[in-house]
Amino acid sequence: MGVKTLKDPLVWIDCEMTGLDVERDALIEVAVVVTDGDLTIVDPGMDVLITPPAGALENMNDFVRHMHTSSGLLEDLKTDAVSMEDATEQVLSYIKRFVPQEGKALLAGNSVGTDKMFLEANMPSVINHLHYRLVDVSSIKELAKRWYRAAFSESPEKHGGHRALADILESIQELEYYRRVLFPSEPVTTERAREVAREVVALGIPTMGEQAEA
Repeated sequence: MGVKTLKDPLVWIDCEMTGLDVERDALIEVAVVVTDGDLTIVDPGMDVLITPPAGALENMNDFVRHMHTSSGLLEDLKTDAVSMEDATEQVLSYIKRFVPQEGKALLAGNSVGTDKMFLEANMPSVINHLHYRLVDVSSIKELAKRWYRAAFSESPEKHGGHRALADILESIQELEYYRRVLFPSEPVTTERAREVAREVVALGIPTMGEQAEA
């Protein structure tokens, strides 16, 4: 699929860190997969390991250390890691191969707000190339949990093992699952959409002033 034909692109990113505190923890792995708006994967994806700053690995808690040891990430860091500058260049160049236009592709992933936070702190040029909106699969999952319990309960089991590229592919699979079970295969008609919009508006949303008076 050529760059010019890539419609509604999604840039799927998953990060592995030494913890969740962006002020003290380090970004150590970033993987990227690009899809079109129909979740068609346009390339197998890329993955890069990043040399952590001094002390970052020592500061990991036991849970994170066990997770990254079991996945093989800590061992791979010893031989395959590059500098943050080199990693940023690799990630941005990869994205631009498929989405050269700035601000066109949406960032996608699972609980991707955390990934975005670490990317903003460590790879701002990557975030600046993407649209400000996100596609977060975990949001759809949480809505399914509340409104469509069977769909939530039967979602595909995950086996990614906390490696970034495998986690991304499972996130794409998960969104495809929810797309099939939660979203109608036949698009809603304009007439029906307008009817539902009128119904929702008629329900009313109290303003802050009305809430205070109540």
